[in-house]
Formats: sequence, C-alpha cells, structure tokens
Amino acid sequence: MKAFVVGISGVTNGGKTTLAKKLQKQLPNCSVISQDDYFKPESEIKIDENGFLQYDELEALNMETLMSAVYSWIKKPQNSLESDDLKSAEEIPILIIEGFLLYNYKPLDTVWNRSYFLTIPYEECKRRRSTRVYEPPDPPGYFDAHVWPMYLKHRREIEDIKRNIVYLDGSKSEEDLFSRVYNDLIEEREKQKCLQITPEVLSDSTSRIL
Repeated sequence: MKAFVVGISGVTNGGKTTLAKKLQKQLPNCSVISQDDYFKPESEIKIDENGFLQYDELEALNMETLMSAVYSWIKKPQNSLESDDLKSAEEIPILIIEGFLLYNYKPLDTVWNRSYFLTIPYEECKRRRSTRVYEPPDPPGYFDAHVWPMYLKHRREIEDIKRNIVYLDGSKSEEDLFSRVYNDLIEEREKQKCLQITPEVLSDSTSRIL
C-alpha cells in the first residue's frame, strides 16, 4: 500500500513537534521523523565572525542520513505500525517529517503529499525561544543575530518556489491547529484510498462480473 508523506515545517518554536505528536496519537498507522534528531555534533558546526554557532543552516544537519531514513520508511512503511489493531493496519501509512528546514532541501521535494509551514510573529517567537533550554544554550544576542535572520532567509527561499505549501498561524491554539491539519489529512488519505485500486483488483472484479 502506498505511503502518504507529510511535511510540518516552519519557524523555531512555532509548534511543529507538538502538532506532529498530536497527529501521531490520533492518526492510525502514523510515524514521525524529527529533523532535530539529525544535527551534527557541535564540533562540526560552523562558527561565524561573531562567535555564534551556525545551527540554523542545512550544513548543520546530516540530511543525507535523514533522507535514508525517509526512503527506508517509504520502502517498508508497515514496519512503522505501533498498533496491532486491524483497522490501523488497513489505513494508508502516514509519515510525518517535522523540522525547521525541510522545504529548502531539494532531494525531499519528490516525497511530499502534503506540506505545512507554521509561522508566528517575531515577538512571540522570541518570547517562546527564551523559555526553552538548549544544549548548548543560546548566547546573548543569538536570536536576533542568527536565528531570526536565518528564518527569514529560508522562508524567502521557499516562497520563491512554486509549491503547494499550506501556511498555518502558529499563534492559534494547539487544538485549532490540530483540527485543521487532522481533518485535511483524513480527507486526503480517503482520496488516496479511492485512487489506490490496483490492476489486479480491477481484473478480479471484472472477471466476477463476467
């Protein structure tokens, strides 16, 4: 059965991981891959002229390793089942890939069935970022000198690409965001189920009619 791959990207602290986890709990036969799990060691991260580690760039991530994990899942999505429930096994498998730099990496272009991008205003983003604990921790001035400018740069890049990305307001409640995406994915998966009628099934149905 063909898999269904969903991207959830966007600004730092925009709610990507929270949304992905809520969807995974509610969608039968759903797995999640997090881009944050593919950061290179700190010793391999570039440092700019201000002494800031350049974490908000593609070069800070092992993207080829991430792609390998994605292709492995697509090849054998049934291995991702977390439930033995028969209804779950009958559903088209969904893979959610969540991360801040998904649509800027061209090799991923061919996998998306649905693409979402979470946004929040500068002030709200800075406030949320200040409440998070990072390792290594953000040095003073890091958000304004590196994190936010890189977000704007990467967003401009994807806005120049002709792709059907659904932009979501991350300032809305978790329930509002979940409901919007969940209902959309349920509808899309139902469409995929209707389209996935194999030639063998058609041939069998025809022979029975004859």
